[in-house]
Amino acid sequence: MKSTILKFAVLFPITATLTGCIPTPRELESTPVKVQTPKGVVTCQLYRLDRVDWDRAIDFPATKMSVPEADAYCQQEGQRRLKR
Repeated sequence: MKSTILKFAVLFPITATLTGCIPTPRELESTPVKVQTPKGVVTCQLYRLDRVDWDRAIDFPATKMSVPEADAYCQQEGQRRLKR
């Protein structure tokens, strides 16, 4: 019982400290970017400059394209900016 409490007493502060160091997507957001596509303008929320995993569409012509298609345009824009 004492070893369980001791482990908790040691691991909890370490875990809490490390969790506070991990940035959230909101902290890494760019200013929204508008991308012209053949189906209309897609507004993208881009995140890290070195990765496009979180890049997504926040506004797009819903009658002309799907969410995955709009997100793909945003990830393409993130890739384009990454290669600059």
